Amino acid sequence: MKKMLLVFLSLIVTTNAQVKYEDYFTDNTLRLDFYQTGNKTIETISFEKLVEEGQWSGPKNNLIDKFGYGNYFLKVLDASSKSLIFSRGFSSLYQEWQTTEEAKNTLRSFSGSVLMPYPKEKIIVEIYKRDRRNNFEKKFEKEVDPKDYFIVKEKIKPFNNFKVYYSGDPSTKLDIVFIPEGYTKEEMNKFHNDCERFAGYLFDYSPFKENKGKINIWGIEAPSNESGTDVPGKNIWKNTLLNSHFYTFDSERYLMTTDYFTVRDVAANAPYDQIFLMVNTSTYGGGAVYNLYSMTCVDNKVTNQVFVHEFAHGLAGLADEYGNDPTYQNMYPPDVEPWEPNLTTLVNFESKWKNLVEPGTPIPTPSENKYKNKVGVFEGGGYVAKGVYRPTYNSIMNSFTSNEFNQVCKNVLQKFINYYSE
Repeated sequence: MKKMLLVFLSLIVTTNAQVKYEDYFTDNTLRLDFYQTGNKTIETISFEKLVEEGQWSGPKNNLIDKFGYGNYFLKVLDASSKSLIFSRGFSSLYQEWQTTEEAKNTLRSFSGSVLMPYPKEKIIVEIYKRDRRNNFEKKFEKEVDPKDYFIVKEKIKPFNNFKVYYSGDPSTKLDIVFIPEGYTKEEMNKFHNDCERFAGYLFDYSPFKENKGKINIWGIEAPSNESGTDVPGKNIWKNTLLNSHFYTFDSERYLMTTDYFTVRDVAANAPYDQIFLMVNTSTYGGGAVYNLYSMTCVDNKVTNQVFVHEFAHGLAGLADEYGNDPTYQNMYPPDVEPWEPNLTTLVNFESKWKNLVEPGTPIPTPSENKYKNKVGVFEGGGYVAKGVYRPTYNSIMNSFTSNEFNQVCKNVLQKFINYYSE
């Protein structure tokens, strides 16, 4: 049954058939909030609320996911015909937490949320999760009536937005929203300046600089009561809007927030496909999760590199290409091909970047000088040193001694830019 389900989902994400937007959806956005609760081995997804938001800024021509990335998969079905009318892959902090030591002995809940175009008629929302063999299992199902009077209509956290960089209609652009974290009302001018600086950083890197005409960037004037962010390991606590903190999963430099409902409430003030949280600190750190959000410190000497590295996680599901982080345990089973496009266990290398490896390049590829500027299969990636392989000896997804994406990552990023802007 699991294998049949995986094949079924594979057909969904690889089909070229797309849904006509106007047949099923209005111009607005529907948000479904939920909680993920459990421990290392169990998970329950429970419904929290529905929120009607403003203009749908996602692509209207690409309603069906083309990639199949993420640890979770959202499907929206027309309730009457049971036909698939919208889908998206995504990941979550909860799934990462399940691979930590704490999850072995602790029951926790994390907030989660998915977006979809606002339906004209009743729909069925389903959420699937990958098991350890990468098969999808259904974890959640709910019928939604768009006329339900319990759907929240108010703007929960109203703030002004502004255009940082604008190239056209949000429905045909990759829309990025910059959200301030730990900026006081008196520091909003600094946030505006930081947004301009970060836009410049993005367009310094390929393939973003070649695609400026396909990207919009928005900012939201959302102040915090205090500057900075929490640093639990140093007993530093700040009253900030998004409740961000270092020491996520007890990893000192992992800068994240578990207050996802507030993140969504603030982001709703602008059109967006991707959320980027800019944290008003010079302390090195950041983090990102595919189709959840990305964030980084704003005033560190390597902020530009942290920014684009984390954004690549959030936008395209690119994995970390380094192999020396003990935070996560058994994240990539050696006999299963990872879904991330820039990692392989060689179980199904044909599905990855094998076509980019020059004839005569050994697989696996030794870390010798003659291969250091070539695409190959270098051991170490996905936080482990053995059994998981990356495309190049070095890249910005591996370490900041490199200042560019490798060709495999550039190709994937280009596909996502096209996906949102077609």
